[in-house]
Amino acid sequence: MQLARPTVLVVDDEPNQRRVLRIGLEEAGFDVLEAADGREALEVLDTSSAQVAVVDLMMPDIDGVELTQRLRFRHPDVRVVLTSAYHLNPRQMERGRLEVVGFLPKPFELSQLVAMLRSALDGSAERVVAIR
Repeated sequence: MQLARPTVLVVDDEPNQRRVLRIGLEEAGFDVLEAADGREALEVLDTSSAQVAVVDLMMPDIDGVELTQRLRFRHPDVRVVLTSAYHLNPRQMERGRLEVVGFLPKPFELSQLVAMLRSALDGSAERVVAIR
């Protein structure tokens, strides 16, 4: 009997970043869904299921902060890992509390992300407040 592979949604407006993560995560044993922005991510999750979302902070339209807030209400069981090439600035920090299982500054090692995802999936990762 084969166990189901966990599904991860990768949300990033950079196609190359999504491709690299998809390839690496599939090799690490995950099924991967992709979305180019927050709006597409919500559409994907309305029709498919994922246990974890890897969300880029800086995206056009619905950015990672707003997406994470919307996920909290529309898909509360989806755990979120935020990524960003930018440091969190005070303006972003004023936008509200975000409960996520982790934050990875870009560039990061795939092994770091895989470890964070596995912790999120096995329940050993506590939700932490990334932005206040």
